Amino acid sequence: MKKFLSAVLFSSLALTFVACSESTPTDTSNLVGVSMPTQDLQRWNQDGNNMKLALEEAGYDVDLQFAANDIATQLSQIENMIASGVQTLVIASIDGSSLGTVMEQAKANGIEVIAYDRLIMGTDALSYYATFDNWKVGVTQGEYIVNELDLANTKDTYTIEFITGDPGDNNINFYFDGAMSVLQPYLDNGTLECLSEQTEKDEVATVNWASDAAQARFENILASYYSDEDLDIVLASNDSTAMGVANALASSYNGEYPVLTGQDCDIVAVQNLIAGKQAMSIFKDTRTLADQTVKMVDALMKGGEAMVNDTSTYDNGTGIIPSYLCEPVIATIDNYKELLIDTGYYTEEEVQP
Repeated sequence: MKKFLSAVLFSSLALTFVACSESTPTDTSNLVGVSMPTQDLQRWNQDGNNMKLALEEAGYDVDLQFAANDIATQLSQIENMIASGVQTLVIASIDGSSLGTVMEQAKANGIEVIAYDRLIMGTDALSYYATFDNWKVGVTQGEYIVNELDLANTKDTYTIEFITGDPGDNNINFYFDGAMSVLQPYLDNGTLECLSEQTEKDEVATVNWASDAAQARFENILASYYSDEDLDIVLASNDSTAMGVANALASSYNGEYPVLTGQDCDIVAVQNLIAGKQAMSIFKDTRTLADQTVKMVDALMKGGEAMVNDTSTYDNGTGIIPSYLCEPVIATIDNYKELLIDTGYYTEEEVQP
């Protein structure tokens, strides 16, 4: 009897073990990895979640990770995605020059890589680049300033200060240089004057695009140069730096409020726009970029080639990366409802100051 019970027990355990060991493994043939820089900025939450939703609607499994603006964390997350068997990677890098090791791993494993919004530099393992027309973003900001103050026809002199983003983000080369291609002639002829004389990209860069760093820098600028002078214009490359500028203006400036630019149409920026604290922002509809990226992923997952519309602009140091550029749109107090509310990007309640 004891032998019989032991045999039954052994058989039951064996069946249990077989059932566990033969359970269907996770199917990685349909798996896409999406690596975003951080959840601290609203736009990356929107980008990541919009893309995950669109990819899942297209029938793919998605591993979405946010890296807390820490390069080592992003590297580790991407390594884990590669180890887990992703077939395609979409990466918005924290530092476009820091991913060489994982890019080589992806290449060795036959994984296609799409750089998302931020170009990955110095690697031939990159397949495509999906972004907005970043040069046009900067040009549009510069043209807004020229048109708003009629710089082409004025005999007045206006003061201007500059702030851009993280020095490790290749996009600042397009945002800042695009804007300066419009504004530099007015600096040269004296129509624009930068009292701090901080006009070089490395002087006006902001690590991690951080609002608190932008605020601290501008509090110093305002105290040093604008205690008795009006600051007429601030070219801010995006909304998080613009928010830092707006905070500095609120805490330590008593002059006429400047024309302040931005980019991304973050909720706080739209609230500031409505309240008159920010003149404009560039609307980059992340739904559009996410949808286009999904089309690129879908083409690659099916063994095809992704559709691109630019094969001349973006050189990552190993050659031109085939790219798809979405169109940026200017948002102001006059059209924000049409762009943001009527299209369902935000509700009216979300953007009220």
